[in-house]
Amino acid sequence: MYCELIDNISINNEIFRLDFVWPVQAQTGFTAPKAGQFFMVKPKRSAVFLGRPISVALWKSSAVTFLIARRGRGTLELADMRPGEEAELIGPLGNAWGDFLPKFTRDSGKPIALIGGGAGLAPLLAFLGEGPPYRLVLHAGFRTGFASTEEKNVLLEPAFPVAEKIIIATEDGTEGHRGLIPDFLETEQYAAVCACGPEPMLKAVVAKCKIANVPCIVSMERRMACGVGSCLGCTIKTTGGNRRCCADGPLFNAEEVILDE
Repeated sequence: MYCELIDNISINNEIFRLDFVWPVQAQTGFTAPKAGQFFMVKPKRSAVFLGRPISVALWKSSAVTFLIARRGRGTLELADMRPGEEAELIGPLGNAWGDFLPKFTRDSGKPIALIGGGAGLAPLLAFLGEGPPYRLVLHAGFRTGFASTEEKNVLLEPAFPVAEKIIIATEDGTEGHRGLIPDFLETEQYAAVCACGPEPMLKAVVAKCKIANVPCIVSMERRMACGVGSCLGCTIKTTGGNRRCCADGPLFNAEEVILDE
């Protein structure tokens, strides 16, 4: 479906935010996205053949929001879009955090840790935006500190009224803790961990969760072509064999994912 761009906000040199019209109406096929799901997004005026898989960062008031990292030709085209232009949005696709958490957190008074870095915060912010019935602590990692209060507010807005605590780490120490989020993660304090970000970060988080015997759900990232499981181009290795990141994920129980290869 082609949807109109409402706003394009450059948050910093790496990340930008796009807001598209997404009116949920059964008769038109617009479905309300769930936190953890993604869309295949492609500008109407585009020189690339395939859309890019982008996680939902927020959905409310008939609009869907994405946080996107500038990484290649496809995302640079998205960064160049202007309000009023249209993009093809195919979705929502994939599974959601809510598909996992009830069985992991039953009868536990401990909070859930949400762990993400940079644009990897998007599906976690979407979960916070849903106002789920859990105690939530957000761990957010960045390369450097925020250039302004406005940048911080745009990136973390959904977390402020919902998360009982926000823990920030920066690699250069200009905001919050100096270092990487896994360095400060005390997994035994949590009923479960939800993580999204670079694979080295996921490996470190999963390793700490295994030691503490804490359930962990990871959002996996792979290059995607179709987004619906037909092309088999985004497979990941699991203990049960190869699985499709788009159709079987992008969220997986970390116990099943093979991250070491």
